[in-house]
Amino acid sequence: MAQFGAKCQPDRSQSLLLASTCVAHCSPAGVGRQGGYLHGQGRAATTSGFGPRQTPSITVPSVFTVTGTAQKDAWDRNVVPPVEKVRPGLWSVPVPIPNNPLRYVSVYVLELDNGVALVDAGWPTDDAWDALNAGLAEAGGSMSDVRAVVVTHLHPDHYGLAGRVREASGAWVGLHPEDASLLDARYHDTDGLVERMRELLAMSGVPEDKLPDLALASMEIKATLDVALPDILIEDDQRIDLPGWDFRAVWTPGHSPGHICLYSDNHKLLLSGDHVLPRITPNISFHSQQFANPLGDYLESLAKVRALHTDEVLPAHEYRFSGLEDRVDVLTKHHADRLLEIKGILEKSPGISCWDITLALPWSRPWDDIHDYMQRAANGETLAHLVLLERRGEVVREATFPARFYLAE
Repeated sequence: MAQFGAKCQPDRSQSLLLASTCVAHCSPAGVGRQGGYLHGQGRAATTSGFGPRQTPSITVPSVFTVTGTAQKDAWDRNVVPPVEKVRPGLWSVPVPIPNNPLRYVSVYVLELDNGVALVDAGWPTDDAWDALNAGLAEAGGSMSDVRAVVVTHLHPDHYGLAGRVREASGAWVGLHPEDASLLDARYHDTDGLVERMRELLAMSGVPEDKLPDLALASMEIKATLDVALPDILIEDDQRIDLPGWDFRAVWTPGHSPGHICLYSDNHKLLLSGDHVLPRITPNISFHSQQFANPLGDYLESLAKVRALHTDEVLPAHEYRFSGLEDRVDVLTKHHADRLLEIKGILEKSPGISCWDITLALPWSRPWDDIHDYMQRAANGETLAHLVLLERRGEVVREATFPARFYLAE
């Protein structure tokens, strides 16, 4: 059984305490309350043949400002944005995500001296594959030009097409080792993952009649995935082999254990993956494929990117923006407010379960309108906040079944 009632270990360990997450992406945005979804300078010309270069004029204010205005306009109109030349040698290609309010993931195409590199790849469907190929063509190239696929994290809207791209182009695929170590259990041999999820949900207080639906939610993704192991493991602060660019990896655990952002000091540019999004909060859940304190890790990772000298942020969803410090402060305050809300619930109702706390919290839509896998993600978010409060000495739990939480005396 998952030892949910046991005290968390102080190190980052993937112990049985952390029972399982969804096999598919538990929504990159999560179910946080913020937002509508639950809860440069030019460089030298290359010879890749991806169209003429134009040097943009960029004014960077110190507060949050939307810079991807075409993306924002498309988002507001509920349509997919155009393929866009973000700056010389860098393109944004929207790749659709099926049946998801996020609609698409932005795959970034970096021109190299001998082809292109992709940052993320897209969801593993034929529609996504066609969109990715069409985007490369609009940028002046083709799939055969791809030399590298740098994946920010293991979720299927980012990693799902990486193997197919490699097969078609011969490109290498890179991923952080923490996420690489989880691929088999997450997408192939999933029986143990589902069982640990069921144990965690039961320990959380999920009613017996809801356990099957929540434990198996999003398992349909398994049939569509043929996830290939990465060729290269990308470590924190590693300069990535992308000729003509100075991007280095910034390890930002929280949304996943091996999430990375890409930072260019020359261009003051951050490709943020799902770590920092302009409108919504990424899902930060406690589960068996996480470290022992995922929200604590996430808050530390936010501080880490806040210290970078960044003029513009290119996220994997929604739209580009500037004012990273301002956005990080808003995200940090969101979680601080959530911690206070949970403490307020425990003050009024001591000894309740994680599931009951989740039901008592406000969400951005009525609870009955939230899909099963998102309800599971919401429970995981609540649990991540409870774990952080426990580690701070502000909350204690009773090792009952389900576990009961109280404010520390």
